[in-house]
Amino acid sequence: MTQRRIVMFNQVSADGFFSDPQGGLDWVIQDPEIQGRAVAGMPQCDTVLFGRKTYQQFASFWPTALKDMDTEGPHGGSKKDPSFSAMAHWLNDAKKLVFSKSLRTAPWNNSEIFAELDPKEIAALKKKPGKDALVFGSGSLVSQLSEHGLIDEYRFVVSPLLLGSGKTLLGDLSKRVSLKLAESQPFSSGCVMLTYTLAGK
Repeated sequence: MTQRRIVMFNQVSADGFFSDPQGGLDWVIQDPEIQGRAVAGMPQCDTVLFGRKTYQQFASFWPTALKDMDTEGPHGGSKKDPSFSAMAHWLNDAKKLVFSKSLRTAPWNNSEIFAELDPKEIAALKKKPGKDALVFGSGSLVSQLSEHGLIDEYRFVVSPLLLGSGKTLLGDLSKRVSLKLAESQPFSSGCVMLTYTLAGK
């Protein structure tokens, strides 16, 4: 039986930031090709891992995202794009695991809170029957998972933009993690998706 994988998917600027200093994402380029690529991979995944901040951002938007289709998506762009609807349905149906010491309630359906990340529990989760798990945003969680070699695939969508300052995705990582390039895909928007796996695997 193939073991479940944990796949990280994040947008980053060309100088390595995944948000501006205030946590803003207005710089993210809306690219239908990238959205289509993300949606195409959803059937292989059934779980999302979140840190508190990213979970609350997602939970404030996606549960009701399809109610007013004339408004914009979370980073701009049209909600009428079929990829948007597919993403909304998938996120609302997926199992959501939230890692937070301070969060007490997680009202978004299929959500479960964990007070801390136990590497042994995550390793055991990967061996249970099911599909892959995704991680969006959640920089501190990505760092913790990376520390223990628990992320199997990193997908960085690099935007053709220098933010100059902001929040780094892996700022809490305390050791080097060697990766190998699995795929490099350029898009007409100027973005490039870089897919890495752990070196030696």
